[in-house]
Amino acid sequence: MKKVICCFLLFSSTLSFGQITLDKLKKVTGKDSTSGGMLSDITQKLTGNKGGGLSSDEIVAGLKEALNTGTINSTKILHAADGYFANEAIKIVMPEEAQKMERTLRSMGMGSLVDKAILSMNRAAEDAAGDVSNIFLHAIKGMTVKDGLNILRGGDFAATDYLKHATTSELTEQMRPVINASLDKVNATKYWEDVFKAYNRFSPNKVNTDLSAYVTERALNGLFYTIGLEEQKIRKDPAARVTDLLKKVFAN
Repeated sequence: MKKVICCFLLFSSTLSFGQITLDKLKKVTGKDSTSGGMLSDITQKLTGNKGGGLSSDEIVAGLKEALNTGTINSTKILHAADGYFANEAIKIVMPEEAQKMERTLRSMGMGSLVDKAILSMNRAAEDAAGDVSNIFLHAIKGMTVKDGLNILRGGDFAATDYLKHATTSELTEQMRPVINASLDKVNATKYWEDVFKAYNRFSPNKVNTDLSAYVTERALNGLFYTIGLEEQKIRKDPAARVTDLLKKVFAN
């Protein structure tokens, strides 16, 4: 019986000490120390886990800032004249199934028509890139702590991969009308139709490619490629960390 009473008293005193400690933390910080956020922050600072002592809020805020910086820089680059057309890594060329047609037309002296079609596709992508940055905001705002930690511990393109996974479907749906309007604006649809009409006159195998879907896909690929390069710069080059928060998060 005495052993039972002693154990009970020891257990009670332990609870009381724990409550006193929590109450002291609450008074010092002005926060409920039982909340997940504060407990997480204290654990991080004591153990050095999850971002070298940075709080979860700092990690997520820094990564959101990095993605904002990357998307803004990328859209500015791509929206400029020759943003796509002069960059061999992302330049939009004829789709694979149409390249035989392209060679045939060029051999028949219609290279100028093909060149106009290719240029117009890239001009459409450049035009559409100017309206892309706002589309990313929803996905960036929705980044969770878990997302942030995975990105911070990931490879050079982890943030870009997150963005690509989170937005590709929505971006495709939202960008396609913009691409359509841009294609019409630069007469890409007309040049495309002219190319296929010219080819179909001489070939028994008719070509029917969805220009809008193709350009939208290639434009997005080029956009994510460029965002990935911006992310890599922020991760590897201190000079690319243009704010104090970026410096703090990526230095850790």
